[in-house]
Amino acid sequence: MMRKAFAVTSALACALATLTACQSDEMPVDRSPMPTVAAAPYLCEHVPLKAVELMTGVRNPLVRGFFDLTSAGGLGDGSCAIYQREGEQPKVLQIRLTPAGNPEAVEEQIEDGALPLPEILPGVVGSYFKPLDSETNDAYALLVRGEAEISIQMEIGAEGRDNAADVLALMKLIAPKLLTDASAPSPTPKTSTPKED
Repeated sequence: MMRKAFAVTSALACALATLTACQSDEMPVDRSPMPTVAAAPYLCEHVPLKAVELMTGVRNPLVRGFFDLTSAGGLGDGSCAIYQREGEQPKVLQIRLTPAGNPEAVEEQIEDGALPLPEILPGVVGSYFKPLDSETNDAYALLVRGEAEISIQMEIGAEGRDNAADVLALMKLIAPKLLTDASAPSPTPKTSTPKED
């Protein structure tokens, strides 16, 4: 009888230890504000890891892709895809830079309810939004300057965060790094007025 009681007690202790270990593995949502300055380490050489970890809740993500800022006549091109390491390794975030800027797409998104991006750099137009029926905390941002376009597609965001604000904050961090001088608007020439005699 004593052995049976000892075995039951041991089994309960093991179960409790396992339960406690499982609970401690779950990371609580980090509601820290997104960084306001891009700092190393970077993913794909231009995307701050700290910002990605905060907005997706994924630590030490898998990363595929790169950006070539010299291609397309200096406008740049490329993408950076970020995945969870566990399970089926779903994609949580995709950032694309393309030399096919389309300001009309931004206008359409704003007409459909997206919020306009603030002017992060001179000559940019953009929008960002989170779908109303989102079950994965997804959020999106689009920025166009000249012929250059940056899109952020967060497929799975951290629960309990303002996901739309997070994609806006990420755009503020990466746009100055990814948009080259080739996409800058042409300076408007100053007109000189003739002097009166």
